[in-house]
Amino acid sequence: MKNKKIIIGSRGSKLALIYAEKAKNQILESNPEYKIEDIEIKKITTAGDIHHKERLSEIGGKGLFSKKIEEELLNNEIDIAVHALKDMPSLETDGLVTNCFLKRNDPREVLISKNNIKFKDLKYNSIVGTSSFRREFQLRNIRNDLKYELIRGNVDTRINKLNEELYDAIILSYAGIDCLNLNEHISEILSVDEIIPSAGQGVIALQCREKDKKINKMLKKANHLNTFISAQAERNVLKILDGDCETAVGAISHIYDKTINLKAELFSLDGKERFYYEDSKNITHAYELGLEIGENLKKQSSGNYKK
Repeated sequence: MKNKKIIIGSRGSKLALIYAEKAKNQILESNPEYKIEDIEIKKITTAGDIHHKERLSEIGGKGLFSKKIEEELLNNEIDIAVHALKDMPSLETDGLVTNCFLKRNDPREVLISKNNIKFKDLKYNSIVGTSSFRREFQLRNIRNDLKYELIRGNVDTRINKLNEELYDAIILSYAGIDCLNLNEHISEILSVDEIIPSAGQGVIALQCREKDKKINKMLKKANHLNTFISAQAERNVLKILDGDCETAVGAISHIYDKTINLKAELFSLDGKERFYYEDSKNITHAYELGLEIGENLKKQSSGNYKK
C-alpha cells in the first residue's frame, strides 16, 4: 500500500526544477509500481536563492542551497531532496543520507563571451565573471592578464549581465547550460584537463531520511552505479581537506572498465600555489582513492588553503 503522495523538495529555479523532473522520471522508471500522480515536486526557496550579490562564503557557505531543503526533509514536510551535488557540504547532515545519484551530466565548464571570443583571444584586461575562487585561480593560471570578478544569480541572470556589458565573458557549468537548452550561447567548452571541475559537478543527488526504509529502497533502484562510485571518490577529497566555500579545489574522476582514475587540484588561499595529484585504482577501492588523494593534497599544501 502506497499511502500518501511522495513529495520531492527542490529549489525553485528553472534549472533546479528541471533536475527535480529528471529525478522524478528516473524514480518512476526504476519503480514501475508507482504512477506519475504518486509523486509531486515542491518548490523551496533557499537562502542561496535570496542573496545574489555576496560570495557564498560571506553569507554562510555551500549549505545555503541545501539547508532549508534538508530542514523540510528532517521535519517530514518532504520525502526526497534534490540537490546539485557540487552545492552540497561535504559532510552529511545527521539523520539524512545521500546514496542515490542520477547518471552524471557533462561535468565540463563553458565560456560565454561577447562576440563569441575564445578564452585565449580575450583582450587584455577583459572582465571575466565567475562565482568561485576555484575557477578564478584556474583561469589565472592560464591567463593572469585578465580581470576576474564575482558574478552570482541563476544562469539567465548571469547571461543578462553579460549582455548588459557588465562582463566581457562568464564561466558556467556545461550541465546547466545544456539542460536549459542555451547551448547557442556557448563560445567555448573547456576540457577537464584545462579546468578541473568542482567535485561532483554535473551530478544530481537525491537525499532522504536515513530511517525511511521505503524511500531508501526506492532510491536504491534509481541510483546510477558508476556515478555513485565517482561521487564517493570525489567527495572524499573534500572530506579530508575539510574546506569551505573559499577552498579552491577541483576533483574529477573517470571510470574505464573496472578502473577509476581521479585527479584533483588545490590552490593556496591567495591562488599563487597549485597542488595537484592523480592516481588510479580498481573501482572497489574508489572510496579509499578519494581519501588518499585528499591526504596527498593536504600534505603538499601544508594547510595553506584555508583560513
